[in-house]
Amino acid sequence: MNTFKEKLSILSEMIAFARVDDTLKQSEYDFLFNVAQSLDISKKEFDALFQKEVEHVIPKSQADRLVQFNRLILLMNIDDNNNLKEIERLHDIGLRMGLPPSAIEQVLSIMHKYPNKIVPPEVIINIFKAHYN
Repeated sequence: MNTFKEKLSILSEMIAFARVDDTLKQSEYDFLFNVAQSLDISKKEFDALFQKEVEHVIPKSQADRLVQFNRLILLMNIDDNNNLKEIERLHDIGLRMGLPPSAIEQVLSIMHKYPNKIVPPEVIINIFKAHYN
C-alpha cells in the first residue's frame, strides 16, 4: 500500500488537476474527499492540501499508476465538461507516470463511448496490457 507521503501526493495531484479550469465545484471536492477517506487521510489533512504543496511522488507500481490515471479520468468527468486544457493535462500526467502515449490516447478517445464517460477498469487494464505486450 502507499505510504502517507504517497497518499498526500496522489491527492495533491488530483487537487491540482481539479483546479486546471480555475474552479473547484462541490461535486469535485466531494469526490476528492471520498478518495482521501479511502486513503485514510483525515479531513484536516485533506483540507490542508488546498493550501500547501507536497512533494510529488510517482506511484511505484504499474497498478497504482493505472488506478491514479483512472481516478483522474473519473474526476475529469464529474462535471461532464471536458475541456481541452483538462484533456491535455491528463495526457501530460499519464506521460509523466510513464504510461504509453498510445494507450493514454486510446483511453481518452473511447471514454466517450461509455455512459457518463466512465470507462470500466477492466477495459483500461486491457488497453494498457495490449500496449505493454
